[in-house]
Amino acid sequence: MGLGLFILMIAVGAILTFATDWELEAVDLDVVGLILMAVGILGTAVYAGVLRRRRMVVPPVAPALGDHDRGDRL
Repeated sequence: MGLGLFILMIAVGAILTFATDWELEAVDLDVVGLILMAVGILGTAVYAGVLRRRRMVVPPVAPALGDHDRGDRL
């Protein structure tokens, strides 16, 4: 699941909750919309956290110089 899917879930949930007046006997579309928005927001937050960790740049560690690598020759 990508970021676009989570944003789509938020949008569809908002449409079901705020922009429709459909009524079904067995399903409350307001609750379905709220659930979709909550899952979309949580998914976006988790995805952003994982993405932040992936993009973290770790500087390379310089190798330690031993006695024979310093150039101090006797």
